[in-house]
Amino acid sequence: MITLCALAWLTGCSAVRLAYNQAPDITYWWLDGYVDFSEPQSLRAKEALVDWFSWHRRTELPQYATLLSRARAEVSGPATAEQACRWFDELNVRFDAAFERALPGLADVMRHLSPAQVAHLEHKYAENNETLAEDYLQDRPEARAKVQFNRALDRIEMIYGRMSGAQRERIAALALQTPFDPQRWLAERRRRQQDTLQTLTRLSGDQATVEQAMVALRVLVQRSRVSPNDEYRDYQQRLVKFNCAFAAQVHNMSTPEQRARAADQLKDWEDDARWLAARAAP
Repeated sequence: MITLCALAWLTGCSAVRLAYNQAPDITYWWLDGYVDFSEPQSLRAKEALVDWFSWHRRTELPQYATLLSRARAEVSGPATAEQACRWFDELNVRFDAAFERALPGLADVMRHLSPAQVAHLEHKYAENNETLAEDYLQDRPEARAKVQFNRALDRIEMIYGRMSGAQRERIAALALQTPFDPQRWLAERRRRQQDTLQTLTRLSGDQATVEQAMVALRVLVQRSRVSPNDEYRDYQQRLVKFNCAFAAQVHNMSTPEQRARAADQLKDWEDDARWLAARAAP
C-alpha cells in the first residue's frame, strides 16, 4: 500500500497532464520562496529546471509507467513485507537518478547564495517547523494517534477506495504499533536543516567550484538519508521495517473489489505517465 502511494506521488493524479507543462515554473516559484533568487540566479535556475524536466519527461516518466504497470500486475495478489521493501528500494533508485541529473545545475546556483539568502532559508525552515509541530505534536497521546491514523487512512483510501468499518478498526489497531516518533523526527529534521545551512554558507564562503559544490551536496544528501546519529539510524530502520509490514498487512486485508479499484487507479496514473512521456521533445 505504501509503495502504491509512493508511486502515486511520483505521477500525481490525472490533473498532472495539465500541470506538468507548468512544472518548471511551479518548481521555480517554490524554490524562490525558500531562497529569494537574485536576477542572475533566477536565470540559471530557470534554465536548469527546464533542462531537468525535459530529461525527466523523456527518461523518467517511462520508468514510472513501467513501475506502475508492474504494481498493477501485482496488486490483485497477496503482499509481503519483503515485497514492499523491494519497491521502496526501486523508488530510491529513481530518486538517485533524478538527483544526479539535477546536481550540476543545483550546485551552480547553491554555491552562489549570499548570507542574506541563507538567512531567508533559515527563516523559511523555522516557519515550516512551527507548522509541522502544530500538525504532529498534539498534547494528548490519543489525539496524536487519531491524527496519525487519519493520515494513513487518507493515503490508503486514495488507492483502494473507502475502507469498511471493520477494516478501519484493524488499520487503527495496526497504526498504534508504529514506532514513529514525531518529536524525534522533527529533531532530526532540524539537524538536517542546520547541516544544509552550514553547507551552503561554506560553499559561498569558500567560493567553491561547481565540482566542489556537487561533492558537498552529495555528502549532504547522504547525511540526510543516513543520519550520523546512531540512535536515529536504529529508529529509522525500525520504522522502515514496520512500514513495510504495515503496507503488506493493509493490502492483504483489502477485498477483491478494492484491489480492482487500486488496479484501475494505477492504470490511470500509468496512462498519464505514458501520455506525458510521448510528448517529450526529441
